[in-house]
Amino acid sequence: YKPLIDGMLRADLDAPPKQRHTAQRIYDRLVEGHEADDISYSMVRVYVKDRRKEIRRQAGVGPDAMFVPQTHLPGAEAEVDFGDVHVMLAGKMTKVYLFSLRLSYSGKAVHRVFASCGQEAFFEGHVHAFRMLGGIPRGRIRYDNLRAAVERVLGLSRARVENDRWTAFRSHWGVDAFYCRPGIEGAHEKGGVEGQIGYYRRNHFVPVPEVASLTELNAMVDQWDLDDEGRRLRSRTRTIGEYFAQEQPLLRPLPREVFETGRWFTPRVNRFAQVTVRCNSYSVPVRFIGRQLRVLLHANDLVVYDGRTVVAHHERLSGRGESRLVLDHYLEALLRKPGAFPGATALEQAKAAGKFTPVHEAWWAAARAAHGEAAGTRALIEVLLLGRHMEHEHVVAGLAAAHRAGALTADAVALEARKAAEGETFTEPVKPASGRAVQPQEETGGTVTFMSDWKLSHLPPDNRPLPSVAHYDQLLKRHGRTAGEKEGS
Repeated sequence: YKPLIDGMLRADLDAPPKQRHTAQRIYDRLVEGHEADDISYSMVRVYVKDRRKEIRRQAGVGPDAMFVPQTHLPGAEAEVDFGDVHVMLAGKMTKVYLFSLRLSYSGKAVHRVFASCGQEAFFEGHVHAFRMLGGIPRGRIRYDNLRAAVERVLGLSRARVENDRWTAFRSHWGVDAFYCRPGIEGAHEKGGVEGQIGYYRRNHFVPVPEVASLTELNAMVDQWDLDDEGRRLRSRTRTIGEYFAQEQPLLRPLPREVFETGRWFTPRVNRFAQVTVRCNSYSVPVRFIGRQLRVLLHANDLVVYDGRTVVAHHERLSGRGESRLVLDHYLEALLRKPGAFPGATALEQAKAAGKFTPVHEAWWAAARAAHGEAAGTRALIEVLLLGRHMEHEHVVAGLAAAHRAGALTADAVALEARKAAEGETFTEPVKPASGRAVQPQEETGGTVTFMSDWKLSHLPPDNRPLPSVAHYDQLLKRHGRTAGEKEGS
């Protein structure tokens, strides 16, 4: 039965990797098709174990793992790859993507975390790495066949149909791209960066980092990259940082011109004051409803322009069908429709982000109890409008002080917020120009000053003389009669 078994093993050379004969399957076929009842499974297994390797070697495939040592010149080569990691982002377990560019000679690697592994992240990762390294490799950079760079692989050759924007990008930066073979064979052609991502994931993302934003996480990543310069690779006698100090002057200098890595879109604002980009919605001020705006999409954020003016700036969403709304964009509409405020999606997102605090909730509840639902909600919206020209923490401090004092108007909150911004503390009654002293409400522990009295108390002293009406006496004189003359004299 050996010729039959050899034929099955030779057929496996062209079969998909996961659809090749096992020893058990060969034994079953011999029993079913050739009535091989005089052999056992163990006999077949022993023969297949050695014969499979011989047949692969005779076909020129060779052993499964065979590597040729390589020598990398300083400043000549680099490798690029993406790896996925999980982080606790704003209290939610999120899958993000780790970009890595590693110099082959020194082993110096630069990393960046993005919400996606799209073309914007691919470009921005390169720009960040080149700037951190202070130069560009003079030789080739090895890549997988990423969709951000390669549109089509041409047969079994190294030829590729490149993406137009990628061609423009690498022409601008002078990148010489080398594309590895598809599959596991290609991974071995850039094993340095493959191993680097695995090391980075195990040593810096265990345990899972907890961060509020990707900006915070990337600041941590930059520090980790600096710390890794003190590490020694395998049996090398010097550290990564020492080898990089030798390699860095040999890198090609950076170009002076800037290449825009973001992608432009021109969506129209719908009736919900939102623009849709890459299947996700982002809010803009309600005054732009029906207008067509320009959107610049980056890897981690999104900027909306009206002409050259920035009208909205959002952190990019990584999923599909999601929305990111800013409460401030809807305040003008909510002033006219206060009944829509309690159930607004933008309000729920503001609460989740910590922008709408329990202090806001407490003051709003007191205002509704005092003025009614509509008037109390309008008063709160007027308070929220203060955030356009005052710091958020000052507005919250003003709300807290006004709530303690029982002052439930937007003017009172504005005054207390200004006092917090200026660092003012009033421990004595204020005596304005009108002469009426405004006493602190000792029973509530707060101090309330009326806006008009506060303005009068801050006016400079008036040293002008009192007005005189003496000049108006000339109007009492009549023609032909002097002052003091009597009628008929």
